[in-house]
Amino acid sequence: MAKPNAKGPVKTVQIFCARCRCQLYKYRKGGKGALVKCFKSRIVEDYTDEEGICPSCNSQFARSAMIRGERSLKIVGGKVHMK
Repeated sequence: MAKPNAKGPVKTVQIFCARCRCQLYKYRKGGKGALVKCFKSRIVEDYTDEEGICPSCNSQFARSAMIRGERSLKIVGGKVHMK
């Protein structure tokens, strides 16, 4: 399978926990669709202590995965929202 675009998107979104509204990431997202996965190479700022766990309410919002040969986080549906 092909790797994600090496240049990457320019648009940056902020990702928040849906439960406690704590900011989790600043992420360079491509496209208009829902947030399904986060490629680790596109995360601009990381506000979490543990990977995939909210630092404020300790709920798991994502799990680690390999997608198209690149390390990424698969987002659990309904656990995060973005602005």
